[in-house]
Amino acid sequence: MPAARATGAYGELRYGLIHALSKSGTLDVLALDIKPVDESLRPLCAACIVGDVLDARLLERLVSEFEIDVIFHLAALLSTRAEFTPKTAHEVNVQGTLNLLELAIEQSRWHGREVRFLFPSSIAAYGLAPRLKMEVGSVKEDEYNFPTTMYGCNKLYCEHLGNYYAQYFQQLAVDRLRTGVDFRAIRFPGLLSAFTVPSGGTSDFAPEMLHAAAQGQAYECFVRADTRIPFMTMPDAVQALLRLMDAPKSELTRHVYNIGAFNPSAEEFAAHVREHFPRAELSFSVDERRQGIVDTWPTEVDDNAARTDWGFKPEHDLKTAFEKYLVPNIAARYACASCTGPGPSPRQAHGQTPPPRRRAPYQRRRRGLHPHRPLSGHARIQRIRDRL
Repeated sequence: MPAARATGAYGELRYGLIHALSKSGTLDVLALDIKPVDESLRPLCAACIVGDVLDARLLERLVSEFEIDVIFHLAALLSTRAEFTPKTAHEVNVQGTLNLLELAIEQSRWHGREVRFLFPSSIAAYGLAPRLKMEVGSVKEDEYNFPTTMYGCNKLYCEHLGNYYAQYFQQLAVDRLRTGVDFRAIRFPGLLSAFTVPSGGTSDFAPEMLHAAAQGQAYECFVRADTRIPFMTMPDAVQALLRLMDAPKSELTRHVYNIGAFNPSAEEFAAHVREHFPRAELSFSVDERRQGIVDTWPTEVDDNAARTDWGFKPEHDLKTAFEKYLVPNIAARYACASCTGPGPSPRQAHGQTPPPRRRAPYQRRRRGLHPHRPLSGHARIQRIRDRL
């Protein structure tokens, strides 16, 4: 059976995507990640490989051993982490993507048909002047593509690489390949998962807020209360990838698509958290550097092309995201008491002191990202990945 290859099997999209692909039964799932694939996912995969997208020899072996029809390239260093190690981020995010595009070309040569390449891009590919953010309104795919972070630069460049491999690869060659890469990308907004702990994205203030409240932990939000960017739930993100994968190529008018579902301010999101977790201790302590990054992202994206070309339609708005997906699953995950209404928390009821205020994750990890002595490029990559 033809295979779908998912890189970054420990990424935030991993569980939903692998479960959905396995359930469809149309493609075998080949999972590749720098760490062993989670035991719960192994039965759903035809093969689980521990390896690095920067390992050219490993990718060459995969070309010869597997018939790959679809690649989901999920592996990346996210926005906050990438700012501490920009060179490493470039190596992982760009060189890893380039290696997989080359793998797709080789697969196409072997099998005589195009390989679909699904690439999750990001609103970090945008870069607006903060004074324009509230004025411009809904932003289209080709507007304000001036990213201010290494992660955003990586994503935007990889979009252009995908476009090149899909349309112009070896355009001057006499024996130019007639089939090659069918590159399809989605610029995701902030993603909200009930099952995955946030892991280094600058938009993670919203899911961090929610997971902290469910655990009875205090949380200081690192952006202003009036900060507004688009979000969507993880199930809607997975379904978007699958719908784009299945869309007839003849119906697609572009290689990169915006999608979004709702765009609450940080305070509006906090109000929904307090509604469902009344004892939540939420406050705002602005990190001006991270705020500066978020201020360059649009408050809303124009996703008309996705809705028209391949029928994108999110299931969840903000209200149903909380009521039908986030709260039931997160409450069950932590078996929390903070969602039962006003009153003392379990710690207070037993005379214990309240939990300490929670720092933003990057503040805890930052010491580990600055070793006392220089590391080689390979060692630096491995050290960062060991902390993912």
